[in-house]
Amino acid sequence: SAIDLRVAIVVKAETIPRAKKLLKLEVDLGEPQLRTLVAGIAGTYDPENLVGKQVVVVANLKPAKLMGVKSQGMVLAASNDQNAIVLTLDKPMPPGTQVR
Repeated sequence: SAIDLRVAIVVKAETIPRAKKLLKLEVDLGEPQLRTLVAGIAGTYDPENLVGKQVVVVANLKPAKLMGVKSQGMVLAASNDQNAIVLTLDKPMPPGTQVR
C-alpha cells in the first residue's frame, strides 16, 4: 500500500519512563481524536520544545506498542549517529494536510 504522509501539530510531548531515546507525542492530524506517537528523538529534543511544531507523520501504519505505549503512526526524521532531526514545515498548513 502507499505511504500516507500527513501534517500534524504536536499538542503534547513527554518522556517515557525507562526509555532514554523515546518521547510520547500527542498530535493533531485533523481527526476527531488526537493520535499518540512514540518517537526516538529524546536525545535531540526536549519535550516542551516540540509542542506547537508542525511535523510530518506516516499516518497509515499499523499501531505498535513501544515501551508499553501504543503508537499510531511515525514521525519522520533525518538521522545520523548523533541526532534525529524531525521534519517540520516552514509555513503553517492545516493538520491532516496530505504531503505529496
